[in-house]
Amino acid sequence: MQLLRFHLMEDVGCESEIKQELEKKLDKMVMRDLYGKFKTAPTEEERERARKEYLNRRGVPESFRW
Repeated sequence: MQLLRFHLMEDVGCESEIKQELEKKLDKMVMRDLYGKFKTAPTEEERERARKEYLNRRGVPESFRW
């Protein structure tokens, strides 16, 4: 909704704010996808790969992982 409001107002001063929010949303979508793959991938290798990438993106140290 905010994008529509900024577009209709033709406010170009909010470009960086919009970009930051879109990047946050994209990151959440990627994390959700990785979590889903980590839980439901057809092979053990794919699940492990998704689990590692998910934990790396979350910033979980190797020493704290299961």
